[in-house]
Amino acid sequence: MIPQVQDDLRQDFTFSIRPSRTFQMHDATKTISGIIDEVEAIKQAVFLILNVERYEWLIYSWNYGVELHGLIGQPIDFCIAEIERRIREALLQDDRITAVENFKFEVNKKKVLTTFTVVSIFGSIDTETEVEI
Repeated sequence: MIPQVQDDLRQDFTFSIRPSRTFQMHDATKTISGIIDEVEAIKQAVFLILNVERYEWLIYSWNYGVELHGLIGQPIDFCIAEIERRIREALLQDDRITAVENFKFEVNKKKVLTTFTVVSIFGSIDTETEVEI
């Protein structure tokens, strides 16, 4: 038997959205300075998630990153379906991201350029990533 939670206990809590403020990374100079928020913070989060291979680094949670290295050597049709699923799964772990849509794929020999739209609570972002297959 599963215990039931009384409704009066749920009313004691208020839920709020935490700010998305974070330090700004400068990829060109490999430095961190300043603070970014909202859409810029989402862009940086998407960049980081898509550039961390899931399960590869002990410093990150198993819920963080994307699993793309396992697609190397697989058939292109399989890879395209899996790239979409794996990117969507990785990005939706961030509670500020509500949807990942409008996937487009461009195959060039052993690489697939994937463009898509990330819908967040702060607005939409068009982004792309290149996956080696």
